[in-house]
Amino acid sequence: MKYGDISPRTAAHVSKQLLERGIPYMCLELFGQTKPLPANSTQSMTFRRYEALDPTPKVLTEGVTPSGNTLTKTDITIQTEQVGDWIELTDVIQDTHEDPVLSESVDILGEQSAEMLELMRYGKLKAGSTVFYAGTGVVSRDGVKTKMTRDLQRKVTRFLQAQKAKKITKRVAASPNYGTSPVAPAYVGICHTDLDSDIRDMEGFVPVEKYGSGMSPFEGEIGKCESVRYICSPVFNPFADAGAASSDMLSTTGTNADVYPIMFFGANAYALVPFKGKNAVTPMVVNPKPANGDPLGQRGSVGWKTRTGTVILNDLWMARVEVSASE
Repeated sequence: MKYGDISPRTAAHVSKQLLERGIPYMCLELFGQTKPLPANSTQSMTFRRYEALDPTPKVLTEGVTPSGNTLTKTDITIQTEQVGDWIELTDVIQDTHEDPVLSESVDILGEQSAEMLELMRYGKLKAGSTVFYAGTGVVSRDGVKTKMTRDLQRKVTRFLQAQKAKKITKRVAASPNYGTSPVAPAYVGICHTDLDSDIRDMEGFVPVEKYGSGMSPFEGEIGKCESVRYICSPVFNPFADAGAASSDMLSTTGTNADVYPIMFFGANAYALVPFKGKNAVTPMVVNPKPANGDPLGQRGSVGWKTRTGTVILNDLWMARVEVSASE
């Protein structure tokens, strides 16, 4: 009954199809600290961080044992949320449509599930408190009307380095299975595709096609500038008309500039429940058949549901830069 009218084996196939279709659309999935939610567990998830020890030098005295340290930890607990959706199938479509409707429906739901989760994570992470604004002397969003520059990037990376934010050295594996793989050390900047041209115009930018054999691009990556690798996705929408008046920056109404967040991340800046593994998603398929409320068996459905959660672990290891986009 958990999967409707399909067996657990078929459900596993549909689940894998959902994950394979959805995963390439998920950027934020790649770089957060991850912990899969076990089956039949609680609705909360706890992420633990052990704090750094005091680096003040301890000069030892001969024969005297110095006082020791104790580990201190910070636990961050989040309540996961259940999300999902479904498509109605009718007996007429199933009997007469020339395309494989069920398979097409699973593909479409796979894309939707990825974008839905990405939007939820984006909403959580763009609310971080560390923010930089493009433009000289600009101190709030309504003054932004300047594009991204290398000098602004350097302010961000200088800040991250001062806060001891480590560069990202591994990513979640690009497959439906849960796991990680090593990557070349770098900070990651994630933004809307409207910023593609401005980022490519930055002095020192290297496009992915000029990477050497030792560096494989991420999904959606356009290139790097110094210590930052940039990934663009149309999911990360701007704040419409939130900037200053401008005639040469993209604007929803043509008056004030739209403001685009670029999110910069170091390692372990945030955590999430990944959309991966055998418990990641529950597919459900109901074939059209006679039932209460549908005596002629005219309606069926295909759907999915999952539990997810995203949390900022350290606001000082990530930053949001607010810029405008050139027309």
